[in-house]
Amino acid sequence: MSTQEIANQWAEYCRQGQWGKAQEELYDANCISLEMEGAQVSAQKVEGLEAIRKKEQQWSQMVEELHGVEIEGPIVAGNHFTAAMKMDITMQGRPRNTDEEVGVFRVENGKIVSEQFFYAVD
Repeated sequence: MSTQEIANQWAEYCRQGQWGKAQEELYDANCISLEMEGAQVSAQKVEGLEAIRKKEQQWSQMVEELHGVEIEGPIVAGNHFTAAMKMDITMQGRPRNTDEEVGVFRVENGKIVSEQFFYAVD
């Protein structure tokens, strides 16, 4: 698959809330995932698809209700793509909120090999 095809499929899965399916089909086994410095996450950097799946499962357990997801893009440049994500979400113990972030992804040999997320840190 080309970077554009991977980016389009990633965006479609995310619009449907199918993050696990995107990871299973589109991510390299040795993918790296980076979160913002200062973010309240279990790890700022995780390596490997299993660790990324575990991170996604931990995040999902903190979600009380996902009311909607909007994906703007993707925009492709060479072997990278980016997308803006807006989630109407209620996290456990917090009021309903709109979370916005930008993801930057690198593709090699037909798989996503890295992802990095940018967002406001509380």
